[in-house]
Amino acid sequence: MAGPLITVLQKHPEITFFLVLGIGYVLGKIKLGSFSLGAVTGTLLAGVAVGQLGVQVSGEVKQCFFLLFLFSIGFRTGPQFFRGLRSDGLQQALLSAIIATTGLCTAYLVSLVFHYDAATAAGVIAGSLTESATIGTASDAITRLGLSAEQAEAMINRIPVAFAVTYLVGVVGAAWFLAQLAPKIMGVNLEEECRTYELEMQGGHTSHSTARRDIDLRAYTVQPGSPLIARSIPEIEALARDARLFVERMRRDGHIVDPDASTTVRPGDALAISGRRELLIRRVEEQRLGVLEVDDRELLDIPAESVDVVISSDRIDGRTLADVAGDEFARGVFLRRISRAGTEVPMFPAATLQRGDVLTIVGPLRRTTEAVKVIGVADRATEVTDMVLVAFGIVAGALIGIPALMLGRLELGLSLSVGVLLGGLVCGWLRSMWPRFFGRIPAPTLWVFESVGLAGFVAVVGLNAGPDFVRGLKASGVTLLVAGLVTVMVPHLVGVVLGRWVFKMHPGVLLGVCAGAGTATPALAAIQEAAKSPVPTLGYGVSYAVGNVLLALWGSIIVTMLR
Repeated sequence: MAGPLITVLQKHPEITFFLVLGIGYVLGKIKLGSFSLGAVTGTLLAGVAVGQLGVQVSGEVKQCFFLLFLFSIGFRTGPQFFRGLRSDGLQQALLSAIIATTGLCTAYLVSLVFHYDAATAAGVIAGSLTESATIGTASDAITRLGLSAEQAEAMINRIPVAFAVTYLVGVVGAAWFLAQLAPKIMGVNLEEECRTYELEMQGGHTSHSTARRDIDLRAYTVQPGSPLIARSIPEIEALARDARLFVERMRRDGHIVDPDASTTVRPGDALAISGRRELLIRRVEEQRLGVLEVDDRELLDIPAESVDVVISSDRIDGRTLADVAGDEFARGVFLRRISRAGTEVPMFPAATLQRGDVLTIVGPLRRTTEAVKVIGVADRATEVTDMVLVAFGIVAGALIGIPALMLGRLELGLSLSVGVLLGGLVCGWLRSMWPRFFGRIPAPTLWVFESVGLAGFVAVVGLNAGPDFVRGLKASGVTLLVAGLVTVMVPHLVGVVLGRWVFKMHPGVLLGVCAGAGTATPALAAIQEAAKSPVPTLGYGVSYAVGNVLLALWGSIIVTMLR
């Protein structure tokens, strides 16, 4: 049975490709405690294993998957990358650039010590700082060195060997260093520091609501002697301004009416009041408002919706949640979630909203409709992807990256892959600025482009490198462990020292910046677990965008440095 199956796999590499993808995703789901390989590393190892059969897949297939990945990662992080170039994100962007550059210099010096060639050095920086895109940009740069096809292929096949070994060191090392050792180096109690910071962001109290508490609408009849009698609707809502309770409509003399600012409450009126459930119940009970809850289905039958909105308005950009909540358009509208570059941001009252953020708001339909007009553009669920934007964005980026300056047999230029990454960044930024004119890529599609795009690329890399992988691992395995450990620790140590004592960053935010600069999402989770707080997320968005771009670029740079 094995013989015929091997023959089929060798004759039909397209089948082998999907077999490797499936095995890779299975391996990626296996967990050892809190650690898992992830789909990319799982697929690389699966490709290497199946590649022992001598299956070869065309390099053009690999490149197509990689370009989709690069464009999508640029599209998602574009708004945060360009925001990092502005004054309000410049500090985080600068520290991220220092950490990424230190990673490049460390990998270069380590490679000189261990006499690594450019391909192995690229694998070290890709794995240690967990940036898989570096594999692709380095491979692209190697093909531009003027080597023969056989020399270039042999060199490229050494990249995944170094990546596979150092990636494990990078994931575990970054999480341990940033979550456990860095707070000790800074001499801080991370949990206490983040708790204090949360209080400051909340305005000094803990009664704020989080994204996960439900919004409710309840009906109350005003009893004789109630302190609400003869008060206007704005006056009643002012009694619970901090709880954000709103009178949506009322029943008077058997008729349902929409009250305005001049409407005053009479005995027997039934009020439909919206708010967060626990605050609504608590305020009605604690303040003895003289009302009786009733089940008035007609009164409560108000069309409502939950909608995602992309911030594109100058009126919202740069303002805090607490400030925006006081605007008239926010009356009766509640926030459930803030998403920034695919990461959920904590909803502190003092948190700053940024152009390109996606807000999930909920409330009566007429109020959310008005809110969308002020905030930006509704990002409603759709299955349609603007493939015109994707295709021409990739082409435009490639045309920018392909031109190169010839120095002898050496080509110096951005390279095709870096050009496509920049194309994605620009398209993502344009989408955040003018979402009405630039197409949408739904989140599930972005996931396919990013996850399957990168995994597909790595699958081909593993298959083609399979025969050379074991030999390379035997030759350099021990030194690669040391190289990976040094390359992941030194940049983060530099980041912690500079961030704490030069940039004067809050420890929790600083560690989020370090995790983002090293594109270490597992490390961010470990930091949040150690801090028992979402505060580190506040430093992750800009730094992750900058780290993605620079670490991808380093693949080309380190090949040039060690050519």
